[in-house]
Amino acid sequence: MYPLVDTGLLAGRGFPVEPFAEAILDAGARLLQLRHKDPYTRDDFAMALRLAALCESAGALLVVNDRADIARLTGAALHLGQDDLPVSAARKLLGPNATIGLSTHNETQVRAAASDPVNYLALGPLFPTASKQNPDPVVGTAEFARLRSITSRPLVAIGGITRANALQAIVAGADSVAVISDLIPDELTSRAVRARTEEWLQLLKT
Repeated sequence: MYPLVDTGLLAGRGFPVEPFAEAILDAGARLLQLRHKDPYTRDDFAMALRLAALCESAGALLVVNDRADIARLTGAALHLGQDDLPVSAARKLLGPNATIGLSTHNETQVRAAASDPVNYLALGPLFPTASKQNPDPVVGTAEFARLRSITSRPLVAIGGITRANALQAIVAGADSVAVISDLIPDELTSRAVRARTEEWLQLLKT
């Protein structure tokens, strides 16, 4: 399970980031991506530091989206998109032992990543998604399975993944599934987030 803590989605629901992240960690998740698409303010950076501390206490890996500088300052892993800092530059900044992931959306990008110093790839959107503005074309499970065969790196499925379709991603060859919207229950409370995360973790054990 690869949970994404999307600050924009949570702000739209009026729910603070830290209790949301803490509930996911309390449920047993050992990985969190901080997805923050707006420019970082001082308060945002302080929030990232607090999330890093929460993850360290839980024995979990924090992944920062897009920003190599924030990843380095918080001791986090880094996830890059196709239009972000080149992977080679991020690797120079973060060093040889940092975990770096890269988003891909098609065969060209998956093949190009073969020469990039990344630890894992994300591929999607696997299904239609509403959590990203101007999403790339849907990959689908058949194409995902085909592209799985051309890379040996761990592959995270992303995009439109719910409890109803997550196992399709695993069958198609995903090593992990990224979850965004389906982590957020209709009744948004810390207890409900923890219960939803536990449900996800139990599903992926099957």
